[in-house]
Amino acid sequence: MSDCSDNYDYCMEEFYGFLIDNYTIPLYFITWIVVIFRYRIYVDTPLKFFPIFIIYTFLTEVLGYLIWRFDEFQFLADDAYSNYNVIVYNFYAFISFQFFYYVYWNVLKREKHKKWVMYGVYTSILAFLVSLFFQNPFHISLYYADIISSLILLICIGLYIHEKRTDKEMYPTKHNLMFWTTLGLAIFYCFFPIIYYLGHELPTVASNYGVFNILMIVVLFMYACFIAGAIFGRRKTFR
Repeated sequence: MSDCSDNYDYCMEEFYGFLIDNYTIPLYFITWIVVIFRYRIYVDTPLKFFPIFIIYTFLTEVLGYLIWRFDEFQFLADDAYSNYNVIVYNFYAFISFQFFYYVYWNVLKREKHKKWVMYGVYTSILAFLVSLFFQNPFHISLYYADIISSLILLICIGLYIHEKRTDKEMYPTKHNLMFWTTLGLAIFYCFFPIIYYLGHELPTVASNYGVFNILMIVVLFMYACFIAGAIFGRRKTFR
């Protein structure tokens, strides 16, 4: 691999090329700017940590690329782990699921539903812990835990939608940041478990049918929803 200290211009050119090929990374940063600018509309809601999550997503993608591409950013000196950035994404996956579980636990009103979310949290954590015994997190994605946690998050989303249908609110849904966040998450995680399973268990099928291109499209849709929610959201309509 190239040494950035020896050829800075080359490294920057490589990095800019990576940003162009991986256009979701600039989208993460743009989303972060928008949610920061509109932070006042949800500063006292369960999404108050949303800007931190978005910038964490952006930094995770940047760090993942740097670890994969440049020696200077390797965590371990062992050559056996050269180019392995999957540990960064495994940690990110765990944190992101717990973040959204936290959000829905706080948004939901019914105690029964809150308990179900907590059971989901315990199940997700257990799934990641069990995966550590069968998969090396430095070498491979803990995709079984990711799939289980995705399904749990979809259940949380379903509980939220169920409660919203019984609300007697007078405000338009389009002004509710939580609605837009839920819409983006629901679409993304409907596809994510299937794509992840195919990508790891049936990689040839995934490659032939371009399923990862679908993943990129739903990522774009999800972050477009986040941006729309921040732009159109109103403080008094959050729920």
